[in-house]
Amino acid sequence: MNKVAKVTIFFWIMKIIATTLGETAGDYISMSLGLGYYIAFAVTFAILAILLFFQIQSDRYRPVLYWLAIIATTTAGTEVSDLMDRSLGLGYALGSLILVACLLSVLAIWYYRDRDLSVYPIVRKDAETTYWLAVVFSNSLGTAFGDFLTSNLGLSYVQGAFVTGSVIGIVIALHYVTKLSDILLFWLAFIFTRPFGATFGDFLTKPVQNGGLSLPRGYASAIAFILLAVVLFFDVRNDKKLRHPIE
Repeated sequence: MNKVAKVTIFFWIMKIIATTLGETAGDYISMSLGLGYYIAFAVTFAILAILLFFQIQSDRYRPVLYWLAIIATTTAGTEVSDLMDRSLGLGYALGSLILVACLLSVLAIWYYRDRDLSVYPIVRKDAETTYWLAVVFSNSLGTAFGDFLTSNLGLSYVQGAFVTGSVIGIVIALHYVTKLSDILLFWLAFIFTRPFGATFGDFLTKPVQNGGLSLPRGYASAIAFILLAVVLFFDVRNDKKLRHPIE
């Protein structure tokens, strides 16, 4: 029995695509639809709450439901970051510090209760609830950090993606050449894949004069969604082959 996705190369590819989709979809809801950050925040978190309710109530891992929930967390992360900076005036740096504190608090509670932070397999509902709280704060933190790189440090979207991509590369190297905890490395990679996807999403949709490609947010979101669906299809098919090999 298990409720969440297994961490494979497919997982990380889909995570990056989902973060790109979350960035473009979040901006589409708040900006393109003109709803503003408060309403967009309410809409995305209502959708997230509904998806997580069905995800946690599910009796097993359901790939489509799980990845819809991941997309919802990345979209919510976009709204949280923008709300903290533009509506509450906290700035991306302070917002990132607040989200770091929230994430560490969730992980501390999780470890205190279970003495374990393993992200696969997860069966119990209380463990899964904590898992999703950590996912939401991780994606929100990753979004705020990505926005900090481009807005506060003045990096271009490509440069921001290069910086976060380099951090991901270092995490991968640490996995193979050190004995650091795989759980620690997982959460580091999980956090930094969010700004990597976010900066790429901004690169696709922001105006040309700002270093972007100026693609409509709706089109960019649709492309990312289709790519995610294709990768998910191959991931599910590969998993079935591993569980039921042809004799």
